Amino acid sequence: MSKTVPLEYGNYYHIYNRGNNSETIFSSDSGFQHFLGLYRRYITPVADTFAWALMSNHFHFFLRIKAEEDIGFLPPSSKVTEGNKWDTISYDEVVKLGLPEKKIKKPNPSRQFSHMFNAYAKYYNVIHQRTGSLFEKSFERILVDTESYKKHMVYYVHHNPIHHGVVKDYVDYKWTSYSDFINNKKTFVMKDEVIDWFYDLDNFIFFHQEEHELFGLRSAAEDC
Repeated sequence: MSKTVPLEYGNYYHIYNRGNNSETIFSSDSGFQHFLGLYRRYITPVADTFAWALMSNHFHFFLRIKAEEDIGFLPPSSKVTEGNKWDTISYDEVVKLGLPEKKIKKPNPSRQFSHMFNAYAKYYNVIHQRTGSLFEKSFERILVDTESYKKHMVYYVHHNPIHHGVVKDYVDYKWTSYSDFINNKKTFVMKDEVIDWFYDLDNFIFFHQEEHELFGLRSAAEDC
């Protein structure tokens, strides 16, 4: 699908982007961590995430844009507190705060991605004393529309470091969501839902250990 098509509520997408001219966008652990923090801040209110991978010059996310009714409201700046600074609020909270409906709005998923990229570019430019755009003009999005495609997309994202020759074993690369599944730690990834696609954790692990035909996923994502 075209990268200029708006994201639609309820749909699953493979989303990826890279640095301009494939230049480095993550040069340290702190950069990786900061980007993930921005992702949680801007994207988790509007999307459910199933897999992610960050490479030195690009990234991949497999996610589902939430149904519009499941996305909360952005509180007016006058009502922002440290507790809800980056979170949306429910309609019940809107009523409780006595906010007029014309002054509240729901975040737009596409704009949330733009906010995240702009915030990270500003951070990166300050750290590296550079100016100008950091990412390619618009992020790519490919619709994921079958059950088999969903499972293979998780596999593809987690194996991306092998595809680029960074590691020989995907388990050894720490900047993907694979470890979120095999370690008992808090994560924004929808672990239980993903495991259900594979029936259980053992099958999830086994699926990753096998070789799979990726049905054109790599060609669709070009060199990413």
